[in-house]
Amino acid sequence: MSLRGWLLFTAMGVIWGIPYLLIKVAVEGLSVPVLVFARTAVGALVLIPLTLRRGAWAPVLAHWRPVVAFAFFEIIAAWLLLSDAERHITSSLTGLLIAAAPIVAALLDRLTGGDQPLTVKRLAGLGTGLAGVAVLAGPELAGGSAWPVTEVLLVAVCYAIAPLIAARYLAEVPAMPLTAACLGLAALIYVGPAAATWPAEIPSMRVLTAVALLAVVCTSLAFILFFALIREVGAPRALVITYVNPAVALAAGVIVLNEPLTARHLLGLAMILAGSVLATRRPVEPMQAAPR
Repeated sequence: MSLRGWLLFTAMGVIWGIPYLLIKVAVEGLSVPVLVFARTAVGALVLIPLTLRRGAWAPVLAHWRPVVAFAFFEIIAAWLLLSDAERHITSSLTGLLIAAAPIVAALLDRLTGGDQPLTVKRLAGLGTGLAGVAVLAGPELAGGSAWPVTEVLLVAVCYAIAPLIAARYLAEVPAMPLTAACLGLAALIYVGPAAATWPAEIPSMRVLTAVALLAVVCTSLAFILFFALIREVGAPRALVITYVNPAVALAAGVIVLNEPLTARHLLGLAMILAGSVLATRRPVEPMQAAPR
C-alpha cells in the first residue's frame, strides 16, 4: 500500500471509530430521526458550497441510480438502524459487531461476480469471523437485546454493500458532489420524521457537540477520505478500516462512557478480525522480471 493509502487508512480508522460513541451521546437528547436529519443536513450544508463549480454535478446526475442505491445502504437505512440500536446497547458492542462488514463484503463480492475465489483460506476466514460475531451477539440475543443486535448486523450488511456499489458503478463520480448528493437526499427523506419528533427543549451542550462532530468530522470529512481510500486501494481493501474501527470504538466506549470490557468482547473482536484478514486478503502476485 502506498504512503497515501496508509495515511487515508489511518485517518478513516480513527474517524469512523468514534461515531458509535458520539451517537450514544446524541440519542440521550434527540430522537433517531432528528439525529439522522441533523447529521445529514449539516453535512450537506458543509459540502454543497464546495461543489458548485461548473460541471461538478453532471456525473452525479448521469449515475443517479447507483447514487440513490449507495445513499440508501450507506446512509438512509444504515444510520437509522445504527442510531436506533444504540438506544439499547453499548457503543463499544455496536462498533465490535460492525467489524463483521468485511466478512459480508468478501462473500457478497464473490456472489455478485467478484474475481476473488472462495478458497479454503477464505472460507476458513468467513467461518472464523462469523463465529466471532456469534461470540459477541449470542449472549445479547438471549438476554433480550435481539432486535438491537439484529439492527447492527443489518448495518454491517449495508456497510458491505455500499462500497461495492461505489467501486463498481461510481468510480467516475467525484467524491465531494457524490457525498453532498447522498447527504442531501437523506436529509430530505428525514425532514418530515424529524419535524414530527423535534425536541421541545434545546438539547444539552454535550448532545449538540456530539451531533456537530458527527456531521462535520465523521460525515463530511470522512466520506471525502473514504472515497479517496476506495480509489486508492479498492473497495474490499478499503473495508479493512473496520479492523481498526472496532478497537477505537471499544476504547472510546470503555474510557469515555465507562462501558464494560470483558474477555468475551476481546475474544469476539480477535476472531472477527482474524476472519476478516483471511477472508479479504488477496493472494500475492508473483514478481515479474524487470524490463531489460
